[in-house]
Amino acid sequence: MTVKGQSVQQFLQNSDKVNASLSQLIITVTTACKEIADLVERSSILGVEGLANSINVQGEDQKQLDVMSNDVMVEHLSAIGLLDAMVSEEIEDVIDIPSSYSKGEYLICFDPLDGSSNIDINLSVGTIFSILHAPKNNHKTSVDDFLKTGEEQICAGFCVYGPSTMLILTIGAGVFGFTLDKESSEFVLTHPDMSIPENTAEFAINMSNQRYWEPPVQRYIAECIAGIDGSREKNFNMRWNASMVAEVYRILVRGGIFMYPIDKKIAQQGGKLRLLYEANPMSFIIEQAGGVSSSGKQRIMAIKPDSIHQRVPVILGSKNEVDRLVSYHQ
Repeated sequence: MTVKGQSVQQFLQNSDKVNASLSQLIITVTTACKEIADLVERSSILGVEGLANSINVQGEDQKQLDVMSNDVMVEHLSAIGLLDAMVSEEIEDVIDIPSSYSKGEYLICFDPLDGSSNIDINLSVGTIFSILHAPKNNHKTSVDDFLKTGEEQICAGFCVYGPSTMLILTIGAGVFGFTLDKESSEFVLTHPDMSIPENTAEFAINMSNQRYWEPPVQRYIAECIAGIDGSREKNFNMRWNASMVAEVYRILVRGGIFMYPIDKKIAQQGGKLRLLYEANPMSFIIEQAGGVSSSGKQRIMAIKPDSIHQRVPVILGSKNEVDRLVSYHQ
């Protein structure tokens, strides 16, 4: 039974979709996220806002908080005896569980600090995670064990560190939002059964890439910008936070469409966002809330990964707008 005001632990205990081990794993992720939230909040005081003088597997400059957030996730998750292995945006290879700890029945993929470029200007950032079943044989976990479609996820979620710290969670039976109560240090259910409106008049895209877009996206955005005077005969608002967690949270609350499409600048790398720990978990959440998520040419969660850091184009949000843009690709 869904009761507003219950803790995330109570919510999981009352769900018939979650066993004790999965519940413990999710709680451990939330514990790590509380620690990351504190690091983000105190980053100026701690003097850890700037670059770490290192580059991740994506070829991106790492912030100090990227590295610290990754360390927090790995430290918390390694020791619980529930994971077989991990994948992180910040680490090139699969992260094995140290031999001093027991292994478990799950795999996890995570982006420890999405939108970290926003840290220095005090805008929302977050953590994204996806949980899968580990293979049941006893072989050493490899990259291939993580190369599953998004349909095989058993849980996905994200935390957004904004004016309040919020946890968004799906276990395959709807989407639920929890707000961190700092007095009790508990995530409390505040947004039960989140649902995305089918229609919207709000879009989010990085307009600085407009000259690189393919014709379907050019056509769609031109219609939005034309507003009431154009073929759509309604005005649209544009939003862009450069933080996927913030964009998806806004869509869950009031609808919208978020786009990071393929373009000429990133065509060779396949897209901007990573499939396993960004596009798949966010697509699972969006679909569970009644929205749609597509690459433009196929459903995101039907894509078979070919590497743990694979990139894909992403179009997600309110059903009718995503369907319209997908139809332009076809």
